[in-house]
Amino acid sequence: MKNNYIDNEEKEIMDSLDGLDLSNIKTDKKNSKLLKQSAQAFVKKEETKMNIRISSHELDKIKEIAEKEGLKYQTFIKSILHKYITGQLVEEKHRPAS
Repeated sequence: MKNNYIDNEEKEIMDSLDGLDLSNIKTDKKNSKLLKQSAQAFVKKEETKMNIRISSHELDKIKEIAEKEGLKYQTFIKSILHKYITGQLVEEKHRPAS
């Protein structure tokens, strides 16, 4: 499934990794474990839970759309918020004229 929920920076990173041969990189188990623990600690600190109130009708519609996109509804909502704050999702009335 093609991922349409990435921004330009994420696309550049993914493109730069295409064709990268990792077979010649030696495994350093000690440092790999340390890096993995550090990454997990960083991710845990960067996310915050949020509660919102929404009508059951709106939530049902969100769940329906998310299912069509192949996403869990919470992931779908998170992707919409991410797109909005990064300028990838703009209200129709605020779009510049083409």
